Amino acid sequence: MPLGGDKARALDERLAKLGVRAEDLDESFVHSGGKGGQNVNKVATCVVLVHRPTGIAVKCQRERTQGANRLVARRMLADKLEERLLGAASKRRQEAEKVRRQKRRRSRRAKQRMLADKHATAEKKAGRGKVGWEG
Repeated sequence: MPLGGDKARALDERLAKLGVRAEDLDESFVHSGGKGGQNVNKVATCVVLVHRPTGIAVKCQRERTQGANRLVARRMLADKLEERLLGAASKRRQEAEKVRRQKRRRSRRAKQRMLADKHATAEKKAGRGKVGWEG
């Protein structure tokens, strides 16, 4: 069942590139929990999406409306499928690697070089005092 809007169309194209057909998806709706008040308690806004060929299941209750949750669930499913298909090239894996590299400690030599550069810059700036001004 296609969803409306430009974002939905782009998402449908993304899913089509991944080889996901609408017939391969089992979509069910259940009651959400958390914020949203009476709407969330009365209406089945939580979306459970299962891709039958791979067995990947996604559950989304982030938004208050069923339509918005359907869109987010499909996006989450596309992310999971891309991660499985692309492996190390996936965007999520690249971001995790970037964070890991940022948190890694510098080597002793790199730290010494960085501090030497900082000291040199500090000395250069200290020499930039006012010239010939006597008040």
